[in-house]
Amino acid sequence: MRQLLGSFARRINARYRKMSIHMVLSLVFTAVALAGVLFLGLSLFWRFGSNTRALMQDNSRRILAQINLNLDSYLRRMMRVSDTLYYSVIKNVDMARETPEEQMRLLYEENRDALVSIALFDSRGGLAAAVPLNELAREAQPERRDWFTLALDRMENLHFSTPHVQNLFRDPQQQHPWVVSLSRQVQLTRGGVTESGVLLVDMNFSGIEQICRDVELFGGGYVYLVDSAGELIYHPRQQLIYAGLLEEYNRQAAGYGDGCHTVSFGGQRYQMTIKTVGYTGWKLVGMVPMKGMNLGLNQLGLFGLSLLLFSAFLLAFLTFRISAHITDPIRQLEDSIKKLEEGQENVEIAEGGCYEIQHLGHTINSLVSTMRHLMDDIIQQERQKRRSELDVLQSQINPHFLYNTLDSVIWMTEAGRYEESIQMVTSLARLFRISLSKGNSVIPLRDELEHARHYMTIQQIRFKNRFTARITADETVKGLYTLKLIVQPLLENAIYHGMSEAEDDGEITVHAYRSGDEVWIDVQDNGLGMRPEVAAGLLDGRCRRPSGKGSGIGVVNVHQRIQLTFGRQYGLTIQSEPDEGTLVRIRIPVLEEAAVIPDQKEGAV
Repeated sequence: MRQLLGSFARRINARYRKMSIHMVLSLVFTAVALAGVLFLGLSLFWRFGSNTRALMQDNSRRILAQINLNLDSYLRRMMRVSDTLYYSVIKNVDMARETPEEQMRLLYEENRDALVSIALFDSRGGLAAAVPLNELAREAQPERRDWFTLALDRMENLHFSTPHVQNLFRDPQQQHPWVVSLSRQVQLTRGGVTESGVLLVDMNFSGIEQICRDVELFGGGYVYLVDSAGELIYHPRQQLIYAGLLEEYNRQAAGYGDGCHTVSFGGQRYQMTIKTVGYTGWKLVGMVPMKGMNLGLNQLGLFGLSLLLFSAFLLAFLTFRISAHITDPIRQLEDSIKKLEEGQENVEIAEGGCYEIQHLGHTINSLVSTMRHLMDDIIQQERQKRRSELDVLQSQINPHFLYNTLDSVIWMTEAGRYEESIQMVTSLARLFRISLSKGNSVIPLRDELEHARHYMTIQQIRFKNRFTARITADETVKGLYTLKLIVQPLLENAIYHGMSEAEDDGEITVHAYRSGDEVWIDVQDNGLGMRPEVAAGLLDGRCRRPSGKGSGIGVVNVHQRIQLTFGRQYGLTIQSEPDEGTLVRIRIPVLEEAAVIPDQKEGAV
C-alpha cells in the first residue's frame, strides 16, 4: 500500500513539474472555490429542508385553524338556535295549554339554509313539537337513538352526533338528507309539572362539508374530521372508506393531542396535524404525505447538483481566466520576444502585468501603432471589396433566364404564336431598361414593381400560366424610392422553389405598403414552404437550397445589400411552414428622394 501511494505521489509530482503557472493557479483556485461552494450548498440544503418542514407544519396549522374557526362559527350558530329555543321559548311554555311550534318555525325559517329540522320530544320519545315536518315515521323510535339517550344522560350538556341519514319523519317527497344532530336535555312544563325532554336540532351535513371541502394541504395533503371516538364526520373520500376500499388513520388519530405528529400507515409516512374543535370533542386531522415533501427535496437536490456542476464549470472558467490574467503578460512577452527573434515585424506587446513587464512592453509599443494602421487599411479594403461584390450581384442577371427566354421567343415564333412572343420580347426589353436605370442603385418604388411585373409576365408565359401573380402597392408608397433589384430575386426564388410542384393553383402576390417610418414589401406564395429553421438559415447563408435553378443573387444577398445600405435593423424576414407557403417581407426605410443615399451610383465606393 505504501509503495502504491509513493508511486502515485511521484506521478503527481512529475506531472506538477510539467504544469504551467497558469494551470497550477487554475487548479488551486478551482479546488478551493468548489470546496466552499459544496460546503455552502450542503448547509443551504439542510437548512432549506428544515425550513420546508417547518413551513409545511405551519401551513397545516394555519389551514386547520381557519377551518376550526369556520366550524366554530357554524356550530355556534346552531347552538344559539338551541339555546334560544330552550331558554326563551320552551321554559316559558306550558305544554298543556300551548305548543312552541310557532316560535320553532320562525327560528327554522330564519336559519333554513343550515337546518333540516327542529324537534322536541318528551322523556318517553313522544313527539311534542316539530318543524317543518311534524309526523314521525312508523319505525322512527326516537327513544332508542343515540342522540336521545346521550342527551338524557348529560343534563345541561350539548351532544353532537356523527353524520347520519335523518329518517325520523314521514316525508311525502321521500327525502332523507344527511345531518349532524345537536341534542340536549330540556325541562318541559306540562300543567305545572316539570318533566325531562330532548330538544333536537338537525344541521344539514352539507354545511360542514362545504367548510372542509376543497381544502388541500402541501404536497397533496388533505383534511378530515372525526369525533372523540374516532368516527368519521367528514372525509374527502368518505364513501370509499365506508365501502372498505380505502383505509384511514382516523381511530388512531383520535388518541393524539393537538399539534404535529409523524405517523406511518398504508406503507407511507405522513405528517399528521391535529386541531380540536372546541367543546364538541371533534378533531380536525390534516394528513400530509412525507413523500411529497421528500420529492420536493429530491428535486431541490437535483437542482442543487445541477447548480453545483454549473458552478464548477463557471468557477473553472473564472479561475482559468483569472489565472490567465496573471500569467498572460509573462507568456505574451515571451511569445513576442520569440516572434521578434524570428524576424516578425507586426508584434503586439500588451502593456500589462507588473511594472517590469509594463516597462518592457512600453519600449516596443510603437510596433502596435504600426499594426493598427495596417489593420485599418485591410478593413477598408475588405469593405470596398464587399461593396464591389454586392454591386456586381445587384446588377447580375442569370444568363440561363436570358437564354431560356430567348429560346421561348424563338419557339413561339416558329409555332406562330406571334402575340405571345411580342409580349415576351417587350417585357424583356422593359426588364433590361429598368435593370440598367442609368447606373443608379436607388430607383422609384413604382419602377421596381414594374420591373417585377415584367419579370412575372415572362415567367407566366414560360411556365404556361401554372401560377397567377398579383403585384399591388398602396398610394402612400408609390412616390417613394428603394434599392434596385430586391423584389425580382424573391419572385424567382418563389417560382423555382415554391411553385416547383404546382400545377394550376399556384399564386404569388406582391404588396408594398407603409408601416410607420418603414416601407414593407411582402412577397408571398402558396407553395411547398419550408421548416422555420431552414427559413432562418437562408438569411445568414447557413442553409442553401440544393437547386441548380435561380439567378445566383439569392435571398441572402438581397438581405445583405439592404443591411449594408440602410443598417442592420432593416432587411428581410421569412415566415414559412411546410405545405403552408412562404412570406418574405422586405423592410426598408421611407425614402422620399434618391439623394438621401450617398454614392448611389453602381460601383461607387
